[in-house]
Amino acid sequence: MEINMASSSSREGEELSPAARLFHSPSFNCYVIAIIGCKTNINPQVIKQGLSQTLLKHPRFTSKLVKKGRKSRWTPTTIDLDNHIIVPKLDSKIEFPDRFIEDYISNFTKTPLDLSKPLWELHLINIKTSDSEAIGIFRIHHSIGDGASLISLLLAATRKTSDPNALPTLPRGYKRVDSSSKSNYLLFWLGMIWWGLTLIWNTMVDVFMLVLTILFFKDTHTPLKGAHGVELNTKRFVYRTVSLDDIKLVKDGMKTTINDVLLGLTQAGLTRYLNREYTSVEDANDGGAKQRQRSVPKNIRLRASILVNIRPIPGIQDLADMMAEKGKAKWGNHMGYIIFPFNIALHEDPLEYVRQAKATIDKKKHSLEAICSYAFAKLVLNLFGVKVVGAITKRALFHTTMAFSNVLGPVEEISFYGHPVAFIAPSVYGHPHALTIHFQSYANKMTISLAVDPSIIPNPYLLCDDLEESLKLICDAFVKKKGTLLI
Repeated sequence: MEINMASSSSREGEELSPAARLFHSPSFNCYVIAIIGCKTNINPQVIKQGLSQTLLKHPRFTSKLVKKGRKSRWTPTTIDLDNHIIVPKLDSKIEFPDRFIEDYISNFTKTPLDLSKPLWELHLINIKTSDSEAIGIFRIHHSIGDGASLISLLLAATRKTSDPNALPTLPRGYKRVDSSSKSNYLLFWLGMIWWGLTLIWNTMVDVFMLVLTILFFKDTHTPLKGAHGVELNTKRFVYRTVSLDDIKLVKDGMKTTINDVLLGLTQAGLTRYLNREYTSVEDANDGGAKQRQRSVPKNIRLRASILVNIRPIPGIQDLADMMAEKGKAKWGNHMGYIIFPFNIALHEDPLEYVRQAKATIDKKKHSLEAICSYAFAKLVLNLFGVKVVGAITKRALFHTTMAFSNVLGPVEEISFYGHPVAFIAPSVYGHPHALTIHFQSYANKMTISLAVDPSIIPNPYLLCDDLEESLKLICDAFVKKKGTLLI
């Protein structure tokens, strides 16, 4: 099936954004993975027809990269869907289907996409796994868009299972308004002055730490930290589904956000994992001596890089209108990043992990670190070119331990061109980390998606277990505390 999207008015194409150019630098060649589990077998012809009416209306998915001199542009081209939709012929009696899917996706990290065609592909695998009847896997070059926008675009191509004509509904955030502060103008203006001063201070501290990180400030070498060249290593992708209702229970009770709880359980899970790893090392050194309960070294520096979209993410309705050619939505990579420090320590009260994470991320929210990092990268790119900004970005990220992301998904079940969706698990590879943790909500579930370097983290299922167990301990601690307060 061929689709010609080129027109005389758009043959020149659009120039790549600064971040898109960065994602094509030799040291920072990144890809987005989106795993979609379906509850029924996938019909490739139905998917092709659906894509031609939705996703292929987006110019990025019908344009190839053309380099003219020192500049590259997105140039519209003719699309042959057979070159982008891959349906492998499989043995119907695969013994370990979950492992097969993991190996299949892992092989993506060994080969780049063909630059002579639009930089995306969709693999449709009709094989029953423990979580689904069939799997669809998008592989999209990160230069096409940031992860949150790409997930929103994919969701804009889906519909509610309960209403095939309705777009999915995403959770809505809300802002707390303190009306009492406006009742006294003096207190209100004093509060505004304090708000501005703390914003300036937090920004200065964060930017200073970012500069130090670029120069020499490295994370502690732990069993989670990758070595030089980790971005080129084969990655493995695993995922685990937990209850979103459990996360909401803690969020509502502690008056935090879902992101606060996810950062807290991540901090707790990483602590459990490292406690086991360091205990194992000490046992081996002690010749099989008794395990120590508190074996995590003190003052471990373990930080996560969190990419932040510095402009609002297009809404699902806006993207659906754009694909229906009824409107326009802003698109492209406009991202900065923040560096989030995890406190690796054992706590008697599991809720302490959430409290600490909330206190840290609240300071990060009240800072211009992401905007400053984007502005700095754009300035260096314009002055010295993509190789220099790529090397600086790689160095900053490599000096941290991991990447972290949280994307909100639909509040109800959806269908992907008539195929009911069981789960969604996004991830990314090509950046200098041995560990990437993504959280993706869907209906009443939260999928924890890990991308790991198996030479550093040989058994990522243990880390999944630790994250899942940490959520359970946090929920149990909250329920116990709530019950104690009620007595």
